[in-house]
Amino acid sequence: MGAASIALVLVAAVAHAIWNTAAKFQRGDPVLFVWAYTCAATLLCLPVGLAPVLDGSQPLDRGLAAAALVSAGLHIVYSLTLQGGYDRFDMGVVYPVARGTGPVLSMIVAIALLGEQPHAVELAGAVVVVAGICVVAGNPFSGGQSHPLRGVMWGAATGAAIACYTLWDSWSVRHLDLAATTYFTGTYLIQSLVLTPRALRRRTAITGSLRTNWRPVLIVAVFSPLAYILVLHVMRTAPVAIVAPLRESSIVIGSVLAWRLFGEGHLARRLVGAAIVLAGIALISL
Repeated sequence: MGAASIALVLVAAVAHAIWNTAAKFQRGDPVLFVWAYTCAATLLCLPVGLAPVLDGSQPLDRGLAAAALVSAGLHIVYSLTLQGGYDRFDMGVVYPVARGTGPVLSMIVAIALLGEQPHAVELAGAVVVVAGICVVAGNPFSGGQSHPLRGVMWGAATGAAIACYTLWDSWSVRHLDLAATTYFTGTYLIQSLVLTPRALRRRTAITGSLRTNWRPVLIVAVFSPLAYILVLHVMRTAPVAIVAPLRESSIVIGSVLAWRLFGEGHLARRLVGAAIVLAGIALISL
């Protein structure tokens, strides 16, 4: 895995931490929030998503439509589960558990079922990254929450959704040779269409939700597709068993932001975890 690919994944990690922090600021109905930022992201992605179609490098065929449809379903489950966890528990619990569970499951499936064989040094680096994530997450049975274990369960459920869409999207862009920008734009478009009927049933609350959450909506709409399109681009050539753990370095940034913006504690432990994550990244870069 080259230095350029590592740099792209790390940029994606920063973007991911930023949009998750914005999502934590959401207030009100999570369905309307997810629908709003999905619609906004679709509009923002259309120009770059249509470019491969217009130049002929990405045909609009059934393979693209079917892959995007499955991905949209998995991302809807992920988005609503994530918002449900953020509505109930600290970002400092839900985020690292979700991002840590996802790559562990992705790595296991990618190696056991997809036949990927990453280099031993890269695999060791991935394991170190996951270990650092565990340090940042800390002990889920301590802290200021009344039901921390439930927060861990929400995070683990989110992580399972992450593993599912990561494996599916990696398979889609690599084996179907799909343009990442077109594929993800199609995924967002289908998500918007699927969520619209649910949003319209809440039409009386739409105006108030947008007035309250317009800043988080715009931040998520910009940084969420940026983060994932970069990852999809790298996964066209790099093993998902390596990309998945490396992108989870975002939890280091997310943990610092949670401490700074939401008053969540244990900064020292999270910085130690950050150092471990960076050591793992150094191993992967070798």
